[in-house]
Amino acid sequence: MAQETELKLLLQAPDLPRLLAHPLLAASKPRREHLRNTYFDTPELALMAQRIAVRERRVGRRTLLTVKTAGTSVGGLSRRGEWEGPTLPGRMDFAALVDDPDLATRLGALQGQLVPVFRTDFTRRSWLIGHGSAQIELALDQGAISTGHAPQAPQDARSEAILELELELQSGPVDALFALALTLARGPGGELWLQPSDRSKAERGLALFQGRPVGPQKAQAAVLRPGMRPLEAFRATAQEGLVQLQANLVGLLQPSAPGVLPDPEYVHQARVALRRLRTGLGLFREHLPEPFAAHWAAQWKTSSAALDAARNWDVLDERLLQWLTDRATRSLAPDALAPLAQWVLEQRLAANRQAALHLRQPAQALQLLAFAQALLALPARADKADRKGLADWAADTLRQRQRRLLKQARHAHLLDLEGLHAMRIRLKKLRYAEGFLQNLLPSGKALNAPVLERAQDTLGELNDLATTQRLMRACDVPGTEPWHRFLLQRQANMLRELPQLQRALSEMPPP
Repeated sequence: MAQETELKLLLQAPDLPRLLAHPLLAASKPRREHLRNTYFDTPELALMAQRIAVRERRVGRRTLLTVKTAGTSVGGLSRRGEWEGPTLPGRMDFAALVDDPDLATRLGALQGQLVPVFRTDFTRRSWLIGHGSAQIELALDQGAISTGHAPQAPQDARSEAILELELELQSGPVDALFALALTLARGPGGELWLQPSDRSKAERGLALFQGRPVGPQKAQAAVLRPGMRPLEAFRATAQEGLVQLQANLVGLLQPSAPGVLPDPEYVHQARVALRRLRTGLGLFREHLPEPFAAHWAAQWKTSSAALDAARNWDVLDERLLQWLTDRATRSLAPDALAPLAQWVLEQRLAANRQAALHLRQPAQALQLLAFAQALLALPARADKADRKGLADWAADTLRQRQRRLLKQARHAHLLDLEGLHAMRIRLKKLRYAEGFLQNLLPSGKALNAPVLERAQDTLGELNDLATTQRLMRACDVPGTEPWHRFLLQRQANMLRELPQLQRALSEMPPP
């Protein structure tokens, strides 16, 4: 079995001439191939369920059979098992190709059920580049993925463009892939947008076959073990946050018709990923090089701020729509506040366009590459948590953070809206920290999640109400008094809930 280690990057068509003019590529003529690939699975997609891809590739007169297994993919960098060898069209001799007996047996048992599910047809230009002590094959793929049928709409043919760069490590250290990617992105003709992507062509093809668009990606808990060093634990949590961030940024940048908004959950989950990255930096800061922690805390804060306006208008529009729907069923005519709804929609479209423009700046893609490279380069350090043990350190850390939250909560009734927002941020950081560390705690020693969730919801709504009122100050649409009165009344009701919130938080036992 060969172990494939590659970095996948998306690029934009207008940038293609500048990429090809880069001295590293222009110095030699690329090898050019036309690759026609057919991917197979059972009608029930049994291989996809096991994250296995079976592909038949035609290159000129040659036919190759390829099997790829599930691996890891972080920051665009994927590592997975791969077998490839010559075959005859339609012949799949897995026993001769795959040297893993169990996998070969499983594939052989399914062989009679395999049918074509999608195809990729693209031109590949490839270069073998020496970069430092590494040898890297750089492949530029341009073409399309297509399927002639799908379960939801058998009559429809679907297609999706391919324009991506793959850097595959032939020899040398893994971080050379990121070093080469950054060199290409910072080309002499100006910076290029090279966006890391964790989605393979096989994953994209199966989604196309099923007729399901890529959805927003929620956070997945990083698996931490008591025997880990703190730096290793930080790297695991940061890599998980990076995966979530990249997936949602790619979703935000999907092309859409003019006037059509992206799913607001993409913005929300991208901001969640950024908050989790910042929380991880704060949580493990004593174990990280100070320049690294300070630099990336500032970088992710700036990135989050670029999405704030889009998220605020998304929330305002959703809240207004809910209120108008409720009022329409009672006393208010459905179109009574239509001008207000239209004004809010226009602000929301403008904020989302601005966010997309920001994300398409080369600097944003460079930031993702640089962070992934910096994570790999972090030095191992022995410190007090190494001697104490990660589980004990996790419990102490959560206790300290909970004490600080409770101290602030005791005075919640005296805080203004800005102070309550600061308390909400502290609470969210505590919840994220527990999410990172919870599997290090003994059974039954986790924080009281329902109480924290209730408190976060209350403080979150108070913040949303304050933000909505601030945004509405710029509105000159007449007849909005009912909406303003509703916002003020709702805010007063929420503030009356604070004593109950204080009691619930103060009664929480320490972890």
